Amino acid sequence: MSENRRDPIVRTVPQPADMNGNGDIFGGWVLSQMDIAGGTLAARVAKGRVATVAITAMNFVQPIKVGDMVSIYGEVVKVGRTSITIALETMVQRRHEQVDIRVTHGTYVFVAIDDHGKPRPVPPQEVAA
Repeated sequence: MSENRRDPIVRTVPQPADMNGNGDIFGGWVLSQMDIAGGTLAARVAKGRVATVAITAMNFVQPIKVGDMVSIYGEVVKVGRTSITIALETMVQRRHEQVDIRVTHGTYVFVAIDDHGKPRPVPPQEVAA
């Protein structure tokens, strides 16, 4: 992913209810936030509904703490006939700090779906000039 930071797809702050038994943020919470971010980007590409079909890679690098500012960035890495693969990266800023820390990264695959939940072709992509 480019080091030139864009606006994050999702930015949020986890709360005490999101903690696991060790006092860090529960991994499932992070996965769901990344799924929301990836699904948002995939839906833009698909110009409609998408469904998550796979998480093909996921790495937890550092824990997330209550009060961290969590930002999730994504980029499209592949568009197939019905599928869209998104690379996602989660960064945090600890409370009272300005340094970005990479805490997770993963690859999510979404499929474009129609109103009946069946796969449909991804529309042709516009090429930037």
